[in-house]
Amino acid sequence: MKKIALLLTIALLAFSSFIAGCGGNKTTPAPSATDKKTIKVGATAVPHAEILNVVKPILEKEGINLVIVEMSDYVRPNMAVAEKELDANFFQHIPYLTKFSAERKLDLTYTAAVHIEPMGVYSKKVKNLNDLPNGAEIGVPNDPTNGGRALALLAKAGVIKLKDGVGIAATVKDITDNPKNVKIRELEAAQLPRSLDDLTLAVINTNYALEAKLVPAKDALFIEQKDSPYVNILTVRKGDETRPEIQKLTKALTSEEVKKFINEKYQGAIVPAF
Repeated sequence: MKKIALLLTIALLAFSSFIAGCGGNKTTPAPSATDKKTIKVGATAVPHAEILNVVKPILEKEGINLVIVEMSDYVRPNMAVAEKELDANFFQHIPYLTKFSAERKLDLTYTAAVHIEPMGVYSKKVKNLNDLPNGAEIGVPNDPTNGGRALALLAKAGVIKLKDGVGIAATVKDITDNPKNVKIRELEAAQLPRSLDDLTLAVINTNYALEAKLVPAKDALFIEQKDSPYVNILTVRKGDETRPEIQKLTKALTSEEVKKFINEKYQGAIVPAF
């Protein structure tokens, strides 16, 4: 009888311990989900912000909250990255970043080469460059890199001739032959599409052409070839290339999802570079 009582006591103690253990589990809060990392990326609206919106759900699955900050100029995005207001930006090509960083003494670099935006010549007044009137006014971007690129494109189209070897560093002072006596007007890149009513021609970056509902493959009178070296990149501070969030963003921007989106959305106006 004593033996049975002892066994019952042991069983009750074991059962009590089990209940206490279960009760303890109930009162212990479940581990909280890992806090999402937030990264802010500055971008021009088209196509950069549109491409980043494709990337956003990809990063969400990786525990990263992507905040896209739309910007409309070519100066502030780099300064904002350098000053740590942004983690990265996506709006520019390599020659522009190189020149801008050197002039401002900024420690910026890039991690992903994403796409090429061929620059084009557009007009509402002529349908062929052969019909260009004497004294035509031609708008080009007023930033040095894109301005030189625009002049080089006009030279390739036969509108002007430039000093040998000057390339994308060209300025209006490097024009050596101007058979139609065209007048070059340097304007902010974003204003060029809106200035087409006042200009004979404008040399416009594809992102701004798309924002203005221009179709480069159809509307451009002359356009850069698809082998253009002006690859648009993801820019970061030097040293941030190894940040896990930046590495995941880089991988997402060069994913098959992004390549498919670019090809289907822009129909050759923008070309994947990976």
